[in-house]
Amino acid sequence: MAPHSQCKILRCNAEYVASTLSLRGGGSPDTPRGGGRGGLASGGLCRALRSYALCTRRTARTCRGDLAFHSAVHGIEDLMIQHNCSRQGPTAPPPARGPALPGAGPAPLTPDPCDYEARFSRLHGRAPGFLHCASFGDPHVRSFHNHFHTCRVQGAWPLLDNDFLFVQVTSSPVASGANATTIRKITIIFKNMQECIDQKVYQAEVDNLPAAFEDGSINGGDRPGGSSLSIQTANLGSHVEIRAAYIGTTVIIRQTAGQLSFSIRVAEDVARAFSAEQDLQLCVGGCPPSQRLSRSERNRRGAIAIETARRLCKEGLPVEDAYFQSCVFDVSVSGDPNFTVAAQTALDDARVFLTDLENLHLFPSDAGPPLSPATCLVPLLSALFVLWICIQ
Repeated sequence: MAPHSQCKILRCNAEYVASTLSLRGGGSPDTPRGGGRGGLASGGLCRALRSYALCTRRTARTCRGDLAFHSAVHGIEDLMIQHNCSRQGPTAPPPARGPALPGAGPAPLTPDPCDYEARFSRLHGRAPGFLHCASFGDPHVRSFHNHFHTCRVQGAWPLLDNDFLFVQVTSSPVASGANATTIRKITIIFKNMQECIDQKVYQAEVDNLPAAFEDGSINGGDRPGGSSLSIQTANLGSHVEIRAAYIGTTVIIRQTAGQLSFSIRVAEDVARAFSAEQDLQLCVGGCPPSQRLSRSERNRRGAIAIETARRLCKEGLPVEDAYFQSCVFDVSVSGDPNFTVAAQTALDDARVFLTDLENLHLFPSDAGPPLSPATCLVPLLSALFVLWICIQ
């Protein structure tokens, strides 16, 4: 993503923070001092939010693709609803400029512009929301919305394609003439982001999980926030972890039984920062309907009898959920008992990445092949994401 030299969202952010300082009493901008939504503090907050919204509209044309801008727009909308603010009404006066007065106290701490979680918590007063997606086995996809599909896809397909990340997996048959396909190649592009990182490309293939990006580096480059992107090797040749703190994202790539698997925890704002043209993303929509294997297709006899596959999978996956069913399918079709490991490690990653463990185990729905959690889906949390507070 190219730098947005004309985008004025940082100024909008700073003016909003400045206009709410007197309302917060040291708290976050969305927790005004004075209590009730109908009180004086909420009235002042509504004026500040209307000014903030006006500022974002004025700079919208030059801010397309800027994470801070899109996050601020979503956050403003949520805060206006939360505090019962009308869209029409008075706005806050411009913040005073000039040197700080004697005895005014220290200026507010400026959060690290390349630490997503710290910025979000500092400004919003709570932890950010995250989403989880994974792909493994023959291949199976767990989407951000807790749908679970077994796909017939071969060739290259995008798991993610947004303003900050591009992830593509390539699947092919495990052997010539085999019915089973597995992920053989994963390509990840971390897109250039302002003062944080240069664009970096990571590519893994079966029997080649490098501990560095394609250019040989292990971080985001020479920019001030270059260390906010890093590669760690948990187990050389079989487990690589990439942390992108600047966008609140962690990626795990594994190799087991001659196949690759992909797992990600990503900030909600990052996951939804895409345009209508970027609509094909398996992590967002799951496999296209034409590429999903039906339940009857998944239950066909393979190289190993279903009951034998069930017994093998049950050893490491005692709950008969989507991971167990995927394991049974993979072992049965491939004839390789080692395929049990892919489902087990995918479940382990989900246990670490999911914020709500009630959604850990997914079960077949009554509607057919797509799988859904036993409990209701948790709505997407809105986020107010600010890259930089720069009160001048």
